[in-house]
Amino acid sequence: MKIWVDADACPVVIKETLFRAANRTQTLTTLVANHTMRIPPSPNIKFQQVEHGFDVADNKIVKQLESGDLLITSDIPLAAEAIEKGATVLSPRGELYTESNIRARLNMRDFMEGLRNSGVEVGGPNALSQADRQAFANKLNRWLSKGSAD
Repeated sequence: MKIWVDADACPVVIKETLFRAANRTQTLTTLVANHTMRIPPSPNIKFQQVEHGFDVADNKIVKQLESGDLLITSDIPLAAEAIEKGATVLSPRGELYTESNIRARLNMRDFMEGLRNSGVEVGGPNALSQADRQAFANKLNRWLSKGSAD
């Protein structure tokens, strides 16, 4: 089992949690992004830089992702593709995306995008809270210990 990280928008504090977990459990963790980023030297942590472009990082992740892997992302369409491939998907806020909730998430995402496109200001997500960080760490540890975050 491997961990994949949609790293362009992943908060630094979540990456740091992932780095510690990767080293502690010797789990291969690969960050994929379209801009360079620093990662600690470790045989368990890899970085793949992709070209700039729409969904280039997402496509690279989906191509390499295998059933049983864990994906860290807040990108709902990417999460849906990963779930179809049999991966576990966890948001940086500790929210588990599943077959039973991903359709509703996609519908809400599309609805909000429609509002934004029509000129309605809907705002963005709240700042990552301590509770979000703890929820993420708890679900990550659960997945690392038994291969399931639920």
